[in-house]
Amino acid sequence: MGDPPYPRVTLSRLPWPALAGNVPRNMTIPEQLLDSIRDAVGPKGWTTDDAELEPHLTERRGLWRGQCAMAVSPATTAEVGEVVALCHGAGVAVQPQGGNTGLVGGGVPDGGIVLSLARLNDLRQIDPINNTLTAEAGCVLADIQAAAEDVDRLFPLSLGAEGSCQIGGNLSTNAGGVQVLRYGTARDLVLGLEVVLPDGRVLDGLRALRKDNTGYDLKHLFIGSEGTLGVITAAVLKLFPRPRRIETALAAAASAEDALALFQRAAAKAADALTAFEFLDRRSLELAVAHVEGVRDPFAEAHRCYALIELSGFGDGDGGLKQTMEEILSGAMEQGIVADAVIAASGAQAAELWRLRDAVPEAQPAAGASIKHDVSVPVSRVPEFLTKARALVEADMPGVRPVAFGHLGDGNIHFNLSQPEDMDADAFLAEWQRVNRMVHDLVAELGGSFSAEHGIGTLKREDLKRYKTGPELDLMKALKAALDPKGIMNPGKVL
Repeated sequence: MGDPPYPRVTLSRLPWPALAGNVPRNMTIPEQLLDSIRDAVGPKGWTTDDAELEPHLTERRGLWRGQCAMAVSPATTAEVGEVVALCHGAGVAVQPQGGNTGLVGGGVPDGGIVLSLARLNDLRQIDPINNTLTAEAGCVLADIQAAAEDVDRLFPLSLGAEGSCQIGGNLSTNAGGVQVLRYGTARDLVLGLEVVLPDGRVLDGLRALRKDNTGYDLKHLFIGSEGTLGVITAAVLKLFPRPRRIETALAAAASAEDALALFQRAAAKAADALTAFEFLDRRSLELAVAHVEGVRDPFAEAHRCYALIELSGFGDGDGGLKQTMEEILSGAMEQGIVADAVIAASGAQAAELWRLRDAVPEAQPAAGASIKHDVSVPVSRVPEFLTKARALVEADMPGVRPVAFGHLGDGNIHFNLSQPEDMDADAFLAEWQRVNRMVHDLVAELGGSFSAEHGIGTLKREDLKRYKTGPELDLMKALKAALDPKGIMNPGKVL
């Protein structure tokens, strides 16, 4: 799940020198090219005003600030194609940008133009019988969710920035979120794509088919490629039946091992009805309760960790799903793997429990500077990772305060470190790269990934070189060279 906005960090406080070296490419763009772009998109489709450019130049955590000559906002796919073709001909960089809610610097421009998809925001078609929705890239995720609900369907991609992030950005980063356990990542929710290629041609793959065995499945080249291979302009998305019943509970446990045992029990008892299984350690809960208004601890006693469980189903009665949740928790209590639990008795109470989980990243800045890790390991190894990672960082930096939370059900943990109380914030942030290396090396030893759902962008390019194998990197470079030989698409990101 994506983090909310963080306090601005000025360039002088960037956590490592490599980021301060994020120097834009040649800013000298022929005025003739800019005039041609203006003609292509009309007066509402471009700006060079400094104040209007500013939101396009920074990312939400304030770690980078880029530059560009112009922000361009095409209103149609044809206009996107014309703009990209013009830039391709001139060798000018193109930075595709959605809601600019990313966390790895992937949307920060490195010269050239910013290509905003905000005006490309039509819902082209909804087919509840085929369970599909065709949306343009600039559609806000929450609006897509609402459109699906209007036809009694569910679009299950759900994350913290859903009120402002755009579906094109979600797909370009292969977003995860809280319902991956049941429905998969963004990649699993797409049937077809429309993409503007780096030379301006339009790849029309908007097929609403679940079976289409006609050669390479090209859409997967662009999902997760962070705008480095082309510009996603529209997508055919999968819809699902909308659950009639949802049961939500928060369980307290003595250890991550017990939380994992609870997950196994919930998966065995509920099967596909298990929609989400989120993990919080004690420090996560304490931060949320202390610093976010309206958040409270539902338990009378403190516990080492917590699991937020959601079951969803389709029966109109309230007996089956509620009974399943009660059986999961009562059996776990009998086995000694759950110390206490609460089950939401209403939608408002369920929202309160989810607010507790969602408030953790919002609260963490109150504890000072933070070094973050978005990692995944096999679900079976989550407790081992947490034990070893805590021991590793605490031995290296006495007083550091690990804050661990995230999606235990799919093995994705946000292992964030709050600065020691007696340490200067700048000094702490200066250790970011070194601490990342320790944690990411451990993740690699456990068969995991150093980027579970946030992508690579600028932040993790060196990690990609370290942890990907030679053949993997060679294939990625070959794809980039084949599709974007001039290197104009989101230069400096991923590779």
